[in-house]
Amino acid sequence: MATQQLNPGASSKVLEQLSGKHVLITGTTGFLGKVVLEKLIRAVPDIGAIHLLIRGNKRHPNARERFFEEIATSSVFDRLRQHDNEAFETFIEERVHCITGEVTEPLFGLPSDHFRRLAGSLDVVINSAASVNFREELDKALTINTRCLENVAELARQNTEMAVLQVSTCYVNGMNSGQITESVIKPAGEPIPRSTEGYYEIEELVRLLEDKIADVRSRYSGKMLEKKLVDLGISEANRYGWSDTYTFTKWLGEQLLLKALSGRALTIVRPSIIESAIEEPAPGWIEGVKVADAIILAYAREKVTVFPGKRSGIIDVIPVDLVANAIILGAAEAAADAPRHRIYQCCSGSSNPVSLGQFIDHLMAESRVNFEEYDQLFYRQPTKPFIAVNRRLFNAFVGGVRLPLSITGKVLRMLGQNRELKVLRNLDTTRSLATIFGFYTAPDYIFRNDELLALATRMGELDKVLFPVDARQIDWAVYLRKIHLAGLNRYALKERKVYSLRSAKARKKAA
Repeated sequence: MATQQLNPGASSKVLEQLSGKHVLITGTTGFLGKVVLEKLIRAVPDIGAIHLLIRGNKRHPNARERFFEEIATSSVFDRLRQHDNEAFETFIEERVHCITGEVTEPLFGLPSDHFRRLAGSLDVVINSAASVNFREELDKALTINTRCLENVAELARQNTEMAVLQVSTCYVNGMNSGQITESVIKPAGEPIPRSTEGYYEIEELVRLLEDKIADVRSRYSGKMLEKKLVDLGISEANRYGWSDTYTFTKWLGEQLLLKALSGRALTIVRPSIIESAIEEPAPGWIEGVKVADAIILAYAREKVTVFPGKRSGIIDVIPVDLVANAIILGAAEAAADAPRHRIYQCCSGSSNPVSLGQFIDHLMAESRVNFEEYDQLFYRQPTKPFIAVNRRLFNAFVGGVRLPLSITGKVLRMLGQNRELKVLRNLDTTRSLATIFGFYTAPDYIFRNDELLALATRMGELDKVLFPVDARQIDWAVYLRKIHLAGLNRYALKERKVYSLRSAKARKKAA
């Protein structure tokens, strides 16, 4: 990322507008939430306080305990600790307030007077809590991605001066094609009534979905109930124009907030596919295996070599630190400017596009030449290319290959050989990944981020350096080949134990 030159005395509207402000963040046990928290602590030292809503669990029923065990220990804070650990710990002690609560419970599960006092103390709420499981059971997805926003809205009703920032996703676009602007998205499937104010009326639809959920619950139980609720979510999402339950219920959540906060300060930030940091808190920092990484990992482990995809399609990837910066810019604006509804998309497709073919080629080139540098990712040098083909050809290939392999496997088992064929297992892995992610690798849409870039321009000169959001800074060859793969190898994958023949002989001799 290029470093910009600053004029002496350059100003920052973000630092001015968030100075002394109290911000509540949900979802800080998640990947993006941690990065937002770290950046606020590091870059906005004069913030009034950061309040974290954290659900207790069996091991840590108290939010503060869970914060210190699961969040404060994260490597996301390594930069802060190395720079000034004492200042970091003092900040946490004095200005990070943990609230034991559940975003899906009425009033967050808090006593009404506690909830009222919390609402009165806040200037901004950043809601990044969500279920990002594309094939979540419909009842669970509705609860956390849609229904829980009624509790966020109630917080705003009890403090009309408070601003709400909702973290959504560019993929609320669903199956629409073409240029996708920062606006309320029209469903691509069955029509849903639209209000004169622009949002869609979803109450009746949500009631209908809940009736269908109740019907499924009355007829099934156990694992079959889970499967039927997953299937119901996918079928209903497809009916109204979405590929999966996650994006469908996130769209419903947007509509709920747009209606509930009519006339209030509401900012919706929609990231595209969030991946490892390009620069902050450290190049390549990531937590867990994300959307594109599941496919990269399967290829690295030689489980997947062919996948449904459109090589010319723009796969919209955005580093997590740019998303965190967009959230902070949006929060600062919402806290200081006149209350209204704003929508920003944090993405790369319109300003610095990378095609699926280029994405694959960068990763394959790096894996061929430098696979040994990524020892947690590649166990050996990949010998086969990764090929993207259209969905019809993919289905024909998988169907044509799987049937004879399945028959062979059954014959082997009849002969007393219970091992499954490796090729058959790999084929099933490919098919499973294609079912979940295939929609995202054959894009026919381009996400626009003109409004976000305009917001960045309106902020101070210093903000362009402190809180960059422009994807044009990304050199895809460097990011994908050197930063992202290294980040996956270092942060996302557990260190594996390398078993050597020499060490085995030594142990045997010692015994």
